[in-house]
Amino acid sequence: MDGDSSTVTSAATTVDSIADGLKNQSLDNNNHNEDTVSQNRVKLKLEELKWDHSFVRELPGDPMTDLTPREVLHACYTKVSPSTEVDNPQLVAWSDSVAELLDLDPQEFQRPDFPLLFSGASPLVGAMPYAQCYGGHQFGMWAGQLGDGRVITLGEVLNSKCQRWELQLKGAGKTPYSRFADGLAVLRSSIREFLCSEAMHNLGIPTTRALCLVTTGKYVTRDMFYDGNPKDEPGAIVCRVAQSFLRFGSYQIHASRGKDDFGLVHALADYCIRHHFPHLENLSKSDSLSFTTGQGDDSVVDLTSNKYAAWTVEVAERTASLIANWQGIGFTHGVLNTDNMSVLGLTIDYGPFGFLDAFDPSYTPNTTDLPGRRYCFANQPDIGSWNIAQFATTLSTAQLINDKEANYAVERYGTKFMDEYQALMTKKLGLPKYNKQLISELLKNMAVDKVDYTNFFRLLSNVKSDHTIPEDELLIPLKAVLLDIGKERRDAWTSWVKSYIKELSTTGVSDQERKHSMDSVNPKYILRNYLCQSAIDAAELGDFEEVRRLLRVMERPYDEQPGMEKYARLPPAWAYRPGVCMLSCSS
Repeated sequence: MDGDSSTVTSAATTVDSIADGLKNQSLDNNNHNEDTVSQNRVKLKLEELKWDHSFVRELPGDPMTDLTPREVLHACYTKVSPSTEVDNPQLVAWSDSVAELLDLDPQEFQRPDFPLLFSGASPLVGAMPYAQCYGGHQFGMWAGQLGDGRVITLGEVLNSKCQRWELQLKGAGKTPYSRFADGLAVLRSSIREFLCSEAMHNLGIPTTRALCLVTTGKYVTRDMFYDGNPKDEPGAIVCRVAQSFLRFGSYQIHASRGKDDFGLVHALADYCIRHHFPHLENLSKSDSLSFTTGQGDDSVVDLTSNKYAAWTVEVAERTASLIANWQGIGFTHGVLNTDNMSVLGLTIDYGPFGFLDAFDPSYTPNTTDLPGRRYCFANQPDIGSWNIAQFATTLSTAQLINDKEANYAVERYGTKFMDEYQALMTKKLGLPKYNKQLISELLKNMAVDKVDYTNFFRLLSNVKSDHTIPEDELLIPLKAVLLDIGKERRDAWTSWVKSYIKELSTTGVSDQERKHSMDSVNPKYILRNYLCQSAIDAAELGDFEEVRRLLRVMERPYDEQPGMEKYARLPPAWAYRPGVCMLSCSS
């Protein structure tokens, strides 16, 4: 027997050794592959970036170049250079992954002149700066011309994969679209935009990106609460990056000005399809894009016969998918005006945004939105539909699509949103299929007890699919988020968990497998407003390390990250003061 045992042990050891060897070989190969990819990666100096200027080259521009606030007619942009005054600008933070998108060597961030270049004080070789003209509905009311009032596009960089990336400097000075503002931005809002751009990307949500953030060394006067008490704040500039910053309002402004400008709407649509929706250029009947919207021959919408209709529907569906993702992750944009809606379906223009802490469907992070809560968390899906209707009406007005096609786009938005949202919530709960009653009951319970949205879903994966667990132990996995609840509420939650376990038991999926799946869609770390504020407070005193540390944590939101647990904590009492949990548009 001892001999048999020894043989078995020896065999097991040999198998383990072989397995370890293969594992190490695999790791070595992976490391070698990563090193090879790293070595093969194109790494350019700033002077070597491959600039292109398709927007300026292919679309009509403003013949005037003065910065006087004015109506800019019959033009999509105005050429204007950055003009912000600087005094020893400093690099606050940067994104290596965005640098990689541009083929930019990350060593370039260490250049002594980097802050000067990305504050706009020194011109970037190859750039051709301009400000875009657009309009929009603000809080449901047509506001006329808005435009880039403090954002200046430097141009588009083409990377080695032939991807087009537009670079903008936000806070770079006045433009003809500045109206009565100064064209500047403060460090407070710039940190928030920089961090949230990267946090949203790492959460898997379509978004504009941020390459870097620099201080200007100058102060900017802002009345944060619009209460007549302005104060001086440090100025800053963030470099935003996206494949395009075209918005719904980019089309609205020209359609609103009458038939003479319908050609601009047409040109902008052609430009957008050519560069960002090229698959729509040559549709054929074989693409099967015909849909019935009612009864009779006139109820058929054939998207293959009109690329603009197909484009409108795709914009609607991308927008629906985006907002479904917001609802799933607990993100509230705060200012869903049509000028803040990307035609690429990206999260754009980070102002007074907020992630849900305690679950509150009526939550709005924007003090300006408080009276009617138009842009509160629960309203975002309907506002998305309203905004799509305005976009479709614009294209219909400019005679690119007909009313039937416009209505169909709005219909597709609603269908796509529900499909995406239901699928996402099903994954968040680890369910085999969508269960409306179970999910509705859960959200109702969360609202009643003001349960932390992010932490609840992260802990939910610890619930075991085991009918034998004693009733008084069912809530143990959730005790960290079910705080200060009495017997009545405890009974309600126990009843829900029982129903949840019953549903889980039909999946045939192990607890471990389900936990892994749920943790991949329920983040441990989100960019809570109080975390931003802690980083802002330190940065305003000249310490940028917390901004950089927070960026690193938000780069891996779904990982446990041992040692970083404090970034997943519930907000402290001070987080509920004005200017932290709720903000104004003053930035």
